[in-house]
Amino acid sequence: MLKGIDPILTPELLMHLSAMGHGEWVAVVDANFTADFLSHGKPVVRLPGLSLERVSQAVLSVFPLAVDVAQPAAYMQVSGSAEGHRTPAQAAVVHLVEREGFQASQVEAVERFAFYEKIQAASLIVQTGEGTAFGNAMFCKGVIVL
Repeated sequence: MLKGIDPILTPELLMHLSAMGHGEWVAVVDANFTADFLSHGKPVVRLPGLSLERVSQAVLSVFPLAVDVAQPAAYMQVSGSAEGHRTPAQAAVVHLVEREGFQASQVEAVERFAFYEKIQAASLIVQTGEGTAFGNAMFCKGVIVL
């Protein structure tokens, strides 16, 4: 255990998040996501039993979002849904990004198959226990200025 570090951030997850540089993406995906198939050799860290919101909150507690990217966060849009529709899990991700000082418009809704393409650019996949369909998000790492 470390003081001031969210206890769900495992040593393995912290190692991968710390090793990432600015402009790299982390995907936080639901329990049904085909993480191993789409990882193409990238690390997959599993946090079963935890929601998309809880894991995203923990990740964002140590992971600065990129300010030089128009939309440094994204979620998988529900297929066939109206523009602007968000599941409660997706709305929670948007709220977390807003708490980091960003606008809701800076969270991109990405069509399902386009999300699968976008995940190719991710350096790390974190698989949660989220049971909600389309409970997938991505975050782009920014710079910490010391």
